[in-house]
Amino acid sequence: MREKLPICKFEEEIVKVVRENPVVVIIGETGSGKSTQLSQILDRHGYTDRGAIAVTQPRRVAAVSVSRRVAHELGVQLGEEVGYAIRFEDRTSDKTRIKYLTDGCLLRENLSDPELKQYSVIILDEAHERSLNTDILLGLMKHLVRVRHLDLRVIITSATLDGAKVSNFFSDCPILAVPGKLFPVEIFYSSEPPKNYIESSLKSAIDIHVKEPPGDVLLFMTGQEDIEKTVSKLEERIRSLEEGSCMGAIILPLHGSLPPEMQVRVFQPAPQNCRRFIVATNIAETSLTVDGVVYVIDSGYVKQRYYNPSKGMYSLDIVKISRVQADQRAGRAGRTCPGKCYRLYPSSMYYGELLEATVPEIQRSSLAGSVLYLKSLDLRDIDVLQFDFLDRPSPLSLEDALKQLYLIDAIDENGSITKVGQLMAELPLEPSLARTLIAANEFGCLPEALTVAAMLSTDTFLLPSNSKGGEKKRKQIITNLPNGSGWGDHIQLLQIYNTWHQMDYDPRWCKDNGLHVRSMIFARDVRRQLCQIMQKMAKGPLDVRADRRASEIDRDYTSLRKALSIGFANRIAERMLHHNGYRTLGYKSELVQVHPSCVLKSGDSGLLPDYVVYNELLATPRLVLRNVCAVEMPWVTPIFGKLGNLDVKKLSGGRNVSEQQSPQGTDPLKVQASTKNDNGIASKVSDDHEKKIQAAKERFLARKGKK
Repeated sequence: MREKLPICKFEEEIVKVVRENPVVVIIGETGSGKSTQLSQILDRHGYTDRGAIAVTQPRRVAAVSVSRRVAHELGVQLGEEVGYAIRFEDRTSDKTRIKYLTDGCLLRENLSDPELKQYSVIILDEAHERSLNTDILLGLMKHLVRVRHLDLRVIITSATLDGAKVSNFFSDCPILAVPGKLFPVEIFYSSEPPKNYIESSLKSAIDIHVKEPPGDVLLFMTGQEDIEKTVSKLEERIRSLEEGSCMGAIILPLHGSLPPEMQVRVFQPAPQNCRRFIVATNIAETSLTVDGVVYVIDSGYVKQRYYNPSKGMYSLDIVKISRVQADQRAGRAGRTCPGKCYRLYPSSMYYGELLEATVPEIQRSSLAGSVLYLKSLDLRDIDVLQFDFLDRPSPLSLEDALKQLYLIDAIDENGSITKVGQLMAELPLEPSLARTLIAANEFGCLPEALTVAAMLSTDTFLLPSNSKGGEKKRKQIITNLPNGSGWGDHIQLLQIYNTWHQMDYDPRWCKDNGLHVRSMIFARDVRRQLCQIMQKMAKGPLDVRADRRASEIDRDYTSLRKALSIGFANRIAERMLHHNGYRTLGYKSELVQVHPSCVLKSGDSGLLPDYVVYNELLATPRLVLRNVCAVEMPWVTPIFGKLGNLDVKKLSGGRNVSEQQSPQGTDPLKVQASTKNDNGIASKVSDDHEKKIQAAKERFLARKGKK
């Protein structure tokens, strides 16, 4: 197989340039074989004799599928000489020479091993996707090659990346271009943009199936919901075709939330006299290659999340793709033979309206987790606000991240990472959930918080409905689920999981109650992994059972809600008097509503709780709070004081890690100098912190009394 791929013709040239340079940029066009062959080339030339080869992928599905392909080509068992690591799953061993892993996993490894000494080569693959983690890795690799310039090689690979820009970033490192293996692709444009891209895609798919010669069809959709809707309608329309009028058909979804066993089906060839329809997100643009595709249907749209740091708000928008993305999509049709690409938009839109390249994720995301990560590294010459990014995020985004981290105790008023912040960085969770777990252990409700964190880590657990009748049925089903006892969505998530646990994790119970079985199983696996991580961090046994008796849990979930108020102190909303809505604290936000699916209940007065914490503030046709839980005023009062004393300039200052690290030989989870619980995690905050809280309360009450 490898002899047929273009990159193999450049083997000697690749080995020579890698041997002579610490950093190399390889622009491998579509079909060149860079993702599967580059690691094998370096393995053959002895680079794994002095360390493993790490190959990062921006997406979990790609890390798993490419490692499986390489293991097959080398004739080894997956998880042995070739393995992969993704969040909450590690299939590697002491024998592993080639390791495919997500960019986020490599960042986590860098926390415990700042020099990444186990690797002789680090390959950042698909760098053109410009994921948030890949951009941070680019900056860290620039630092690392200075430290390990003699025994480490870094290779940045891409199909479309601006090679000159990356070369300049790495002090004019060499660029090697590898041609791809593409057959000609004929492009067809629509006369006007589609009024409904799903319907237009379905029509094009049926036309191809009825009129065109054999060959698989790849349809690009914007997200999982669109994919499931398209798959369902396409199955229905193909069934309605006259029997014998066309070949058979298999319709397969492809998106990041698919379990491995369903991902594998996409890479299996179609049966005789049968056409495959693969309905995919932009994951199929470059991260994954599906052989046999001859026809591509490009809707021209993609779903992207944008973060507004001035309002602390996310919007999930369907936007036009870039020209780079459009070209990548078209290239999928020319891998095995000449192909055709049907663009459901006019050529004037391609040339006049599409951006040349996609906006990097680092310029459209919340940076709280990234800034926490950078501050947790023991690299004294790295300043977060001056960190060397390939494309710098806005100062407002960095300031927003610092502000969030200060409110949840990850950094102090001088911008130095706290011991709590160091612990948070060790957890594979976004900062608010990590802080919640640490607080929950102090309050004796860690098992419940672990469950909530695991449930929030799933993409979705409610089955979608594709019709009005389905929506009616869903509402009927949801009433059979626990209702959160009126306290909100986090409590409902806990109750749903606990009920499923009591049903012995029966998948039929999930189906009967409108829940995604695979999402619930994923939540169970995540919870198990988080339990293991917390046990390891505590260096001793913790109570992490999911089966504690009701008598052991607060009847009103006070401890859990209090832990959530600490973890989500950067996402607290205050009820607006005379309005059925909230305003978010710390941001100049307009009036917001709770999401229609929220199970939060109003009190006897008919009003919603005075204060809530929320997971996300989303920009839909109106501003909504998603995943909301009621909290009490005494718990949020300290936040008023922190907001009043917040000085972003001080937060951007340096840090003094040596003064904050635990003494050698002590339990790293004993983060306070005050009384500890038996598990070795701090059971309460220090006296100084208590005094600060009390002072903040007094200032707030004094101001309130003057009004």
